[in-house]
Amino acid sequence: MSDTDEAVTPDPEAAGSGRRGRRGGGRAGRAASRKANKPETAAYLERKLKPVEVLDEEGYAIIEANAEVILSEIGLDFRDYPSALTLLADAGADVDGERVRFPKGMCREIVQATAPAQYTQHARNSAHNVEIGGNNTVFAPNYGSPFAFDLERGRRYADIADFQDIVKLVYMLPHLHHSGGTVCEPTDIPVSKRHLDMVYAHIKYSDKPYMGSVTAAERAEDSIELSRIGFGGDLGGRTVMTSLINASSPLSWDATMLGAAEAYAKANQASIFSPFILAGAMAPATTAGVCAQSLAEALAGMTFAQLINPGCPVVFGTFAASMSMQSGAPTFGTPEPAHVNYIMAALARRLGVPFRSGGSLCASKLPDAQAAYESANTLQPAVLSGVNFMLHAAGWQEGGLSVGFEKLIMDHDQLGAMAKFAQGVDLSDNGQAMSAFRENEPGQHFLGTEHTLANFESAFYSSTVANYDSFEQWEEEGSLDTAQRAHKMWKQMLNDYEAPPLDDAIDAELTEFIAKRKEVLPDEFG
Repeated sequence: MSDTDEAVTPDPEAAGSGRRGRRGGGRAGRAASRKANKPETAAYLERKLKPVEVLDEEGYAIIEANAEVILSEIGLDFRDYPSALTLLADAGADVDGERVRFPKGMCREIVQATAPAQYTQHARNSAHNVEIGGNNTVFAPNYGSPFAFDLERGRRYADIADFQDIVKLVYMLPHLHHSGGTVCEPTDIPVSKRHLDMVYAHIKYSDKPYMGSVTAAERAEDSIELSRIGFGGDLGGRTVMTSLINASSPLSWDATMLGAAEAYAKANQASIFSPFILAGAMAPATTAGVCAQSLAEALAGMTFAQLINPGCPVVFGTFAASMSMQSGAPTFGTPEPAHVNYIMAALARRLGVPFRSGGSLCASKLPDAQAAYESANTLQPAVLSGVNFMLHAAGWQEGGLSVGFEKLIMDHDQLGAMAKFAQGVDLSDNGQAMSAFRENEPGQHFLGTEHTLANFESAFYSSTVANYDSFEQWEEEGSLDTAQRAHKMWKQMLNDYEAPPLDDAIDAELTEFIAKRKEVLPDEFG
């Protein structure tokens, strides 16, 4: 953590200037006291709880066998990318036109032989390096929304100012370990050029790790070059981006994603090979069917990357949502995708590669009760499954169409709670608390014991957005609901934002590269 990160950690009590407080020196005083004693937040979460398993060995083996049938008998299309067909054929796959069938066991053997089980993604500030894989979890924000939302301005097409503001907020939010990628679409910039401004924003306004562009191979190449410049001129083989490569489900990989994946693999940058499935439409309507298809698609994608550059980092991704059978609209927070999440995480562990899932997902148009319930019902299974890289951990709204500023703050609060939960139960001498029993007489409360005084700052997770005051005090201080408190917080945070250091010469080289690329790229909004 940098000093800047710690100084602007959001606290609703600190954000409200001029409020009157009671008890113990006032709310602002209590907030300042908590901040002064707050432990430093880790660069990523190291889980101590074992992942939850929802199937036994036989169940996992059935799904793995079904995936092998899909790979070997049905096959997948690798569309409009002849070099991929040649590469796969040379490796032993059966290629018929654009249809590729893999002999049983081929993909698993290739991935297990060369793909790393864990890797380091380097940040500009090495204190923010993250470990992806193993017992580690990395929280990353919303991705891909064309709209932005906040209580003051409502829903609108996102622009580069929204993008920059989200990056700044994520930089200051300690439980978001990763800056993300397309945190929203800056629709005021041509599609052909906006990747340059997005990657630059991550480098300029944050020093946490980030994602690159995947919407064309040349945009991935631009992301690599910007990263080379931003990291001082030479990546030195370091992995500095973990980027999202989505399958064209069902059972297809397209040239856009394959081109970006190839560029990143050659540069030893990590790719998340992630089926994007709406169950009942892009996959069968059953959990086991979704899991078998997802495993087949991800295995085929990861195999392609390993054939390009054996040993390059890959992540087994999944995104599965249920759907309303009445309207066809995606639904979130339902039990079936939670089952998928648990199963896919276990299959990734059995394969020996890191696992990615979604996070705080919801269909609500507002940061309301529906958003909270649905987000909790997607966040908790992801954490309990043992996710390594969680995309959409904060800010996702309206089925992903909007990034919500208030929801970003509200979700972040729950990420802090999940981080505390994943640490498990403390069974140290202090955790067992026998000294407290020995110094306290039966029938007497523990409020004044040395053990309580030594632990009261860190014993319980303290929400940054919830309100625990009496009704009268809450009413006196404005009767604000959770979203309104979050609104005040993010505005105060942006007011207090200080950019991380960036060498002037590096900044100048970045802007020069962007200017030159924009000169030759046409303005394309489609």
